[in-house]
Amino acid sequence: MTADEPSDPARTTLAGTALALLALALSLATLRLWSTLPADGWIAAFGAPETAVEITVHFALLPRIAVALLGGAALGLSGAIFQHVLRNPLAEPTLLGVSAGAQLSLSAATLFAPWLLEQGQDLITIGGAACATAIVFAIAYARSLAPITLVMAGLLVNLLCSSLNAILGVLHWQNLAGVFMWSSGSLVQGDWRIAQHLLPRLAVPALLLCLLARPLSVMSLGDQAAGSLGLPVRSLRLMALALAVTLAGFVVSATGIISFVGLVAPAFARLCGARRISDQLLWAPIIGAALLLLADQAVQWLGLIMPEVPTGIATALIGAPCLLWMLARLRSSNSAARGDEPALSRRVQRPWPAIIVAAALLMIAVGVALGVGRAPTGRLIVSWNDAQNLMQWRWPRVLAALSAGVMLALSGTIMQRMTHNEMASPDVLGLSSGASLCVIAVFITCPGAPREAHVAAAAVGAFVTLAAIIALGRHANFAPERLLLTGVAVGTIFSAFISFLLVSGDPRLGSLLTWMAGSTYRATGEEALIASVIALVSLAVAPFTARWLAILPLGEQLSSSIGVNLAWSRLVLVLVIAVLAGAATLVVGPLSFVGLLAPHVARLVGFQRPVEHMISAAIGGAFVMVVADWLGRNVLFPYQIPAGLLAAIVGGPYFAWTLGRQVRRNF
Repeated sequence: MTADEPSDPARTTLAGTALALLALALSLATLRLWSTLPADGWIAAFGAPETAVEITVHFALLPRIAVALLGGAALGLSGAIFQHVLRNPLAEPTLLGVSAGAQLSLSAATLFAPWLLEQGQDLITIGGAACATAIVFAIAYARSLAPITLVMAGLLVNLLCSSLNAILGVLHWQNLAGVFMWSSGSLVQGDWRIAQHLLPRLAVPALLLCLLARPLSVMSLGDQAAGSLGLPVRSLRLMALALAVTLAGFVVSATGIISFVGLVAPAFARLCGARRISDQLLWAPIIGAALLLLADQAVQWLGLIMPEVPTGIATALIGAPCLLWMLARLRSSNSAARGDEPALSRRVQRPWPAIIVAAALLMIAVGVALGVGRAPTGRLIVSWNDAQNLMQWRWPRVLAALSAGVMLALSGTIMQRMTHNEMASPDVLGLSSGASLCVIAVFITCPGAPREAHVAAAAVGAFVTLAAIIALGRHANFAPERLLLTGVAVGTIFSAFISFLLVSGDPRLGSLLTWMAGSTYRATGEEALIASVIALVSLAVAPFTARWLAILPLGEQLSSSIGVNLAWSRLVLVLVIAVLAGAATLVVGPLSFVGLLAPHVARLVGFQRPVEHMISAAIGGAFVMVVADWLGRNVLFPYQIPAGLLAAIVGGPYFAWTLGRQVRRNF
């Protein structure tokens, strides 16, 4: 069991809270029906409606309730399977590329093949989701679909699809307004077709997953132990994940992206005391259905006095505070190191010569980025005189990209080693979301505000988020899983507000998409110098955290017995992560690729010890950002692509090649 377990009285209270959540959702739905049509007219509305009000209830309100219950239950069940099979509390139904693949295919069809939309949106979205998931399974199949390999492959495909979709959004923002609205999630219904479409398609995989409860419980023992008992681990994992992806794919196609339900519902189930997978398969769908119905009812009631908020956004705004409330009422527990699978990577025998070579390659990349570029005529500039004339514009961007890459990769490495979670990254703490929300608020309220005001707003947003994380996590000694879930919840609240503003249709927000994609466009020389100083100081300080980063992944009990002060060490590491991630966000905007996958690449190459791991990841992150920024300036000249997006496109294939090479070496 990876989640914190409550005491018996707390478990009873939390279980009652979950049931109360369902009762509240059903009560609001009943009250909404009663406010529209008195109870004496319900029989006619349910059967053969005649009046306009009865028709509204029969074809709009009732199907909406049905879709909310079906979709919430399916996402909750899918999320429980993902988190159990992948042994990760941050896993959710869209992890393997379901949402990203569906959104990319819909965006591409809208822009380049609109005639496909005449055949139906479902075929496009389901086809995109299926292709993305198939790529993930293909990458991880050689390693028996091991959880860590699936997670990394899923993150890779998600980032690539999301980056391609974001590039399309930056270049064609106005033409993709409908896709943005779809991606925010909506349960608005006009008849019973979607409910009737979903019921049989969700019932079959849900039933099959319930039949797999017993063998899935055996998988809790670990791959080796389960295999020794005769369990076909790879086939079972493939079957369970395929069924879970099927559930999520049908819901995403019908309602848009409402992925937070799949993350928070299983967490609620575990926090309510569902230790066994059979209990989780029962509780997670119930909680998911209640959460989605409650969010949708809140949307409808608020829609009477204001424009209706997309249900996917409302779900995050309701579910995240509920998760925080429940986390605050749980006592801390001792967690052991997670997972029993062998490491994917080998160890570099002589790491420091390899690091020196990597640093030399980084310097070459910096030289190319400074000296080579395109002139207004389109030709490459390689002469020293021309490069000198343009140096005043180039060096701030190159230095900002390099510094941001160092800070993000270093903070990501510390985050993953501290939490012992391969899905952890700096943006999991919500700092980027908090900074982005404040920048958007300033941009809307004060359109003519100078660059300094935007930087100050981003700093305030990141600081407020950090304060909230510290306040919510200190009672649990900053336990890794509690810290991750708290960060996800806080970040989700901010992201929901950001999504609401982006789908509002305000034309002024189009330019913000570039900054949110991770851009060095507006980096000044002063900001780049400050960022470089922070990066250098962080590299000097990093070795002093090596002992903590080597011991904390071993588990709380062993760490405490060795003499590590858990609360103090985790607080210091969280502050370091926050400073690095916040500074990078101020310079280049929010982006996640470098901080998420640079530590993985360094580990796969063979840098295992904390110091060499941090330094090599920092060099790799800086290299990717410098190359991405240079390509973004030159590939589509005179148009420019944000470095954050190109970082995923440049670094993603290399990571896939490294991962595949490591898998082939081990098998």
